[in-house]
Amino acid sequence: MKVIAVASQKGGSGKTTLAGHLAVQADMAGSGPVALVDTDPQGSLSEWWNEREAENPLFARTTIQNLKDDIARMAHMGIKLLIVDTPPAITETIANVITLADLLIIPTRPSPHDLRAVGATVELAEGLDTPLIFVVNGATPRARITGEAAIALSQHGTLAPSILHQRVDFASSMIDGRTVMELNPSSKSTEEVSKLWTYIQGKIEKKPAELSPELAPKKMVSSFGNSPSLNSV
Repeated sequence: MKVIAVASQKGGSGKTTLAGHLAVQADMAGSGPVALVDTDPQGSLSEWWNEREAENPLFARTTIQNLKDDIARMAHMGIKLLIVDTPPAITETIANVITLADLLIIPTRPSPHDLRAVGATVELAEGLDTPLIFVVNGATPRARITGEAAIALSQHGTLAPSILHQRVDFASSMIDGRTVMELNPSSKSTEEVSKLWTYIQGKIEKKPAELSPELAPKKMVSSFGNSPSLNSV
């Protein structure tokens, strides 16, 4: 079983929406059984899942203290992929989740505040030797700042090639427990999520040796706040 953590120090980065969409897309792509875990006290992912009519992905109710043992149990039960949503802050909870993860996904919106907030999460992953990728989320189509954000992030780690753009269907789909793929399978949003999952799937299915050095986070925490690329965004 592979474990993916979705984490960001900055609130409003779209963690919960991304976690839910990736879980559904992974299941649609035949990578299941897929399960979700919500470690965020706000419980937004839990609320979204409770609204779903579809049985998949599965939802695992656990605590951070029991997560390691429950991961082992889920693997024994045949779960192939576990996606864990985390609180929007650097806490012991996030550290524990990242320790257990095969891959950390850091979503960030293309704004100076969001980009500067990324450093703390990367520092944590770096200290725990957890591979990570950045996902630009909530981007404005054809906006210059989106390209500048992509350049800034790519200088400090691996950037997913599929950017998720700001569209109404992402927000509206979360209201009733669905995803953009279920609302409109032919939409641009659906295409972006599909491409993103294909990319992530390729990463987690590689052997650990193949993940390095491309996925290994670089020494970049101190440079995030002073990066010329970031200051120009």
